[in-house]
Amino acid sequence: MNPPPRHRSRLVPTQLAALAAGVSEATIRKWASRGKITRYGSPGRAQYDLDELLERVAAKAETAAVEE
Repeated sequence: MNPPPRHRSRLVPTQLAALAAGVSEATIRKWASRGKITRYGSPGRAQYDLDELLERVAAKAETAAVEE
């Protein structure tokens, strides 16, 4: 597990991260395992930085818009 970021962050559990990103909880876990987002927390209690997550979603949306 990674320690919480030093900057002021908004850490949310997997369920809320998925809701905020508009994806499934499995997708959040997959992104974390692939290093696309950082997983914080302890074993069995994952948390994600909401700002980092929203940046990831925005970058994915930009890529999709360019490809159209």
